[in-house]
Amino acid sequence: MSAGWEVPIAGNADVVLVRQRVRSVAVEVGLSLVDQTKVVTAASELARNALVYAGGGLATIELIQNGARQGLRIAFSDEGPGIPDIEQALTDGWTTGTGLGLGLGGSRRLVDEFDLVSAPGKGTTVTVTKWAR
Repeated sequence: MSAGWEVPIAGNADVVLVRQRVRSVAVEVGLSLVDQTKVVTAASELARNALVYAGGGLATIELIQNGARQGLRIAFSDEGPGIPDIEQALTDGWTTGTGLGLGLGGSRRLVDEFDLVSAPGKGTTVTVTKWAR
């Protein structure tokens, strides 16, 4: 089973739309309220990163299944400048902007699976998965 939604991220209203869609899919797959909050928070951070650092991007939200387990996978992709040092970018407190530097590392801790692919000049794709327990 796989149902998918694409949400273009071009402004603040789109970040809100991503949050709303992720929350509705999280409810649909049976995530607990705590896990709903975690995945919505991660999605919000990652959507905002795409907007702030790359000028926008695309969120692809999927309902996924592995045997009897259901989950939610979200991929955030952009065509921005890319991340020159991924390890450094995942370090808490490190930021290229004015934020707290908790976005990528914090998002990674909020989900069950986290994958980041990026290179300077090639954009960034961050894929996160949260499984229902």
